[in-house]
Amino acid sequence: MKFELGRCLLQERLDEHGMSRDELARALFYKPERIIDYMENKRVMPLQVAISVADTVGCQVRDLYELISKNPTL
Repeated sequence: MKFELGRCLLQERLDEHGMSRDELARALFYKPERIIDYMENKRVMPLQVAISVADTVGCQVRDLYELISKNPTL
């Protein structure tokens, strides 16, 4: 099965964890603008960033984005 990334769900994960985007940025040593870019789908998180974010907010990497199922054309 093939998937595409949909909307970033980082704000929802932050809300569940009771953390602000500024707190996340400080914890990961990123500028808040980069976190905002991920949240607004202006940038896709590289895998190593997604792993760090997921570990920090207590979720799985796949919980950071909507996953859209794409059926391959045969």
